[in-house]
Amino acid sequence: MSDVTQILNAIEDGDPSAAEELLPLIYDELRKLAAARMANESPDHTLQATALVHEAYVRLIDVDTAQHWDSRGHFFSAAAEAMRRILVDQARRKMTHKAGGRHRRVELADAEPQIEAPNLDLLALDDALQKLEALNPRQAELIKIRFFAGLTLENAAQALGVSTSTVENDWAYARSWLRVEMAAADDANPRS
Repeated sequence: MSDVTQILNAIEDGDPSAAEELLPLIYDELRKLAAARMANESPDHTLQATALVHEAYVRLIDVDTAQHWDSRGHFFSAAAEAMRRILVDQARRKMTHKAGGRHRRVELADAEPQIEAPNLDLLALDDALQKLEALNPRQAELIKIRFFAGLTLENAAQALGVSTSTVENDWAYARSWLRVEMAAADDANPRS
């Protein structure tokens, strides 16, 4: 009879210290089992293999009624089943309305692309912004808070005290106006 089977029998007989002796002996095998189970999960799964091992162990050992393990294989079979149930429960929780349901997670950077302009002439932008500010101060402020502070359209609308649709219209117009103004300034005064 192996050490694991003896400890399982001791747990079954009610020995409180036996559960503490068991985990170090089986942890590596449970971790491999959990890693194999997790390999089939989606990449955005939030449960880690270590957490899965611990949760399964608690479900198997820390119960009100003593479990009867026929052998080491029976224990690992039960551990695999416990892990399956934990993963199914986790998947069900993720599908609830509260947890987002069937909505797909989108990174903020993907949803709201940043303005990237590695060759941007900041002096030309500043000149163009000053001209825009004279024509439409709100649009100039919108460009500043979106471009330099990185606010989203919704946050910019709140900061400016206007509706999101107004900000969307101002954003489209101001970007186009700046593009035309900066292109004209670049053609008139090429800087080296």
